[in-house]
Amino acid sequence: MKQVFQTLLLTCIILSLGFMDAQTMMQPNFDTPYGNNTTTGKFAEINGANIYYETYGTGEPLLLIHGCGANIKSMENQIEYFKNKYHVIVADSRGQGKSELKTDSLTYDQMTKDWEGLVRYLKLDSINILGWSDGGIISLKMGINRQANIKKIITMGANLRPDTTAVNSWAPKSVREDLDYVKRMISLNDKSRDWEKFKQLDELVLFQPNITHEELQQIEAAVLVVNGDSDIIKNEHAVEIYQNIPKAQLCIMPGETHYTPGSNPNYFNAIIEKFLSEPFTRPTSEWD
Repeated sequence: MKQVFQTLLLTCIILSLGFMDAQTMMQPNFDTPYGNNTTTGKFAEINGANIYYETYGTGEPLLLIHGCGANIKSMENQIEYFKNKYHVIVADSRGQGKSELKTDSLTYDQMTKDWEGLVRYLKLDSINILGWSDGGIISLKMGINRQANIKKIITMGANLRPDTTAVNSWAPKSVREDLDYVKRMISLNDKSRDWEKFKQLDELVLFQPNITHEELQQIEAAVLVVNGDSDIIKNEHAVEIYQNIPKAQLCIMPGETHYTPGSNPNYFNAIIEKFLSEPFTRPTSEWD
């Protein structure tokens, strides 16, 4: 059993255990029970599923979108910091945390539609988005779809495709091994875990996303592409994403990993705040 969750940690570009490990390193001690806050937590029926969300603060809306297999609590370092500056909206993506799955084949397209539906449900005129890992993929797809008025997007540790041109090779290898284990547990009719959900999460990251350069070029929002220099996502792939977005900046964080939003939140949050608070520019080093 332990092997499954160790593998899942290497999986979903960042599963819940990965998030929790990063959080434990910082040992946050917040008074607010993020992800289980009965004061502000609500459900909204979006696209046939009950989606759980929480809101904090006032000002410009800022969506925080977590990674695969995680939940609202994994973003607590970002909620705590940005709630004093923005109207923070954070939710459990479909099939994760408290949100219902209600599908037999989870896709990034579906989760993107859910987030777009939540924006409409909350009647948000314009938004900024910070997406971590799978949340970064969703934020890019929201930018591509242009169903919401998006001012700025920060995408941390996202990928356009699931192959080893984008992702370090050990990650998909671990996912395939885990998927074999999950399928075996399903065949044994084991009830100790929700293996069907794990199967959908594994298949999500093994076969998705599939975002083209042409789609990236449709993004009108300003985008900050962030990667740790020792990330799950290859640095050259982060550069590739940056080079194909019309209004983009690139940040490769030195000495950092895929888990920096949890393991080094002060550093990470400062980078994000600078991008959000300053007018977007894309200067050049060319001379006349």
